[in-house]
Amino acid sequence: MQNPTDTSPMLIAINATSQIHLIIGTNSLAAARCTKSLQSGARPIVIAPETSGVHFSLKDCIEKEQVQWIQREFRDEDLKTLGREEVDYVVDAVFVTGGDHNLNTRISQLCKRMRIPVNVTDAPDLCSFTILSTYSDGPLHIGITTSGRGCKLASRLRREISSSLPANLGPAIDRLGTLRRRLWEEDHQQQSSEHKLDDEDEDVATQSHTFNKLVTAEDEQTAKTRRMRWLAQICEYWPLQRLASISDSDIDSILTAYSRDRSSDSDIGAVTNGETSTKRGKIVLAGSGPGHPDLLTRATYNAIKNADIILADKLVPAPVLELIPRRTEVHIARKFPGNADQAQEEFLQMGLKSIREGKYVLRLKQGDPYLYGRGGEEFTFFREKGYIPTVLPGITSALSAPLFADIPATHRGVADQVLVCTGTGRKGAAPEPPTYVPTQTVVFLMALHRLSDLVVSLTSTPPSEEESKRMLWPKSTPCAVVERASCPDQRIIRTTLEHVCQAVECEGSRPPGLLIVGASCHVLHSPEDQKWVVEDGFRGLDDLGVDGDFLSDEPKKQD
Repeated sequence: MQNPTDTSPMLIAINATSQIHLIIGTNSLAAARCTKSLQSGARPIVIAPETSGVHFSLKDCIEKEQVQWIQREFRDEDLKTLGREEVDYVVDAVFVTGGDHNLNTRISQLCKRMRIPVNVTDAPDLCSFTILSTYSDGPLHIGITTSGRGCKLASRLRREISSSLPANLGPAIDRLGTLRRRLWEEDHQQQSSEHKLDDEDEDVATQSHTFNKLVTAEDEQTAKTRRMRWLAQICEYWPLQRLASISDSDIDSILTAYSRDRSSDSDIGAVTNGETSTKRGKIVLAGSGPGHPDLLTRATYNAIKNADIILADKLVPAPVLELIPRRTEVHIARKFPGNADQAQEEFLQMGLKSIREGKYVLRLKQGDPYLYGRGGEEFTFFREKGYIPTVLPGITSALSAPLFADIPATHRGVADQVLVCTGTGRKGAAPEPPTYVPTQTVVFLMALHRLSDLVVSLTSTPPSEEESKRMLWPKSTPCAVVERASCPDQRIIRTTLEHVCQAVECEGSRPPGLLIVGASCHVLHSPEDQKWVVEDGFRGLDDLGVDGDFLSDEPKKQD
């Protein structure tokens, strides 16, 4: 549980339309507060004596009747007489922009007693809320606070963050919002009107633990919303540059790409008959490694730079995709739970069509193409069509993720063998759980979406297997969940089989991730007396050869 002494402010976005904001003062800060209130749709009322010097921009707003100025000293009854009728004339917020400390203290006490949000300049102890340093681009609003400890640093951080964002991200968010509503309306037009489009909870650091839950193609109910799920995956996995460049025509193509009638094949498959070019194309199957671009092989890097068209898995991270030249045609797999086979077939047909047009096709996968990457299936497909793929290896997360999590897969006296398993078989079937071997480290790929079932299968025997001699895994067995290995937002959850499901449910999902089980998980790091420990951030490869300590967040412990 959260330590009660380790609190942080709750950051919220308030719909302030038609609210009454009381602003005490007429200085430049009061003018800034009025501007912010007007931008949010609120109606600011300024209270200050007639003798007060009025900032020129505030004076301009007053003359335009955008701001009401009550020319006198503040009175206690102002708090409950100047507000809106629908809230019994209580004002909605109070901003004190300077003045006598005793007066400011009294205003703060009155507001807190009446539960009116109050902000007093340069007096954090008198405030019930603080003003964020904000960046806005259409519907996108980013706020930074240092909790009153360094406002100038907050402004710098805001500039740093905003400068790193691609241009036109705001309009793209508008388009994606429009797409989301249209998809929802089309997918639910036959359903009861009682189902409404819920607002997404944007105040979460990670996705829900059910974000990548298992969905089969035969699941009719979830099939109705498969385009909505794909849109959610686009927002999670596509590079921001790609999202920012999305156009109205892209939106139209998305709307028509997956009609809810799945009886017909994609249009792509209909145009692959016969050779269309005298130039012979070629196909390369390449692994992009766990995530960090420095972990690419030189061969894969050269393929990225020279390909005519790149067909990339959705899990290939943005830093790798950013290496692709702008001239290169790029497609990202439309894979989401329940649609994997259809998306795979679409890519096969798209690749075949491009090869027959004489193009250099790169099928870019995460990790290694032959380790649960369906690379063997793709090799067979293209070989049967007369094209022998070149296959380039990639560093698999099955071995690199433990390394980045400080987990030695083998360790003298602890672990002398490594087993790599999948958590999801063909058509979503659950594979046979491995037997317990005390000196074995087991890495489960594609398992977090069915983590609870996996843990049960490892630690207990179902009635149908009562005669089985399979050794069960002790619930006290150390394990670790490693997500987005080698990426800046890498996260490690160190725990045991007994608590891992609760930990993931509590902390949320940050796909892609894997599960490591075995005594080696606690060789270098242990949760001590905690149920689990969370470590956020990747120490990085950029500082290799540079003096100084790596920067990393302190572990978060769970009682």
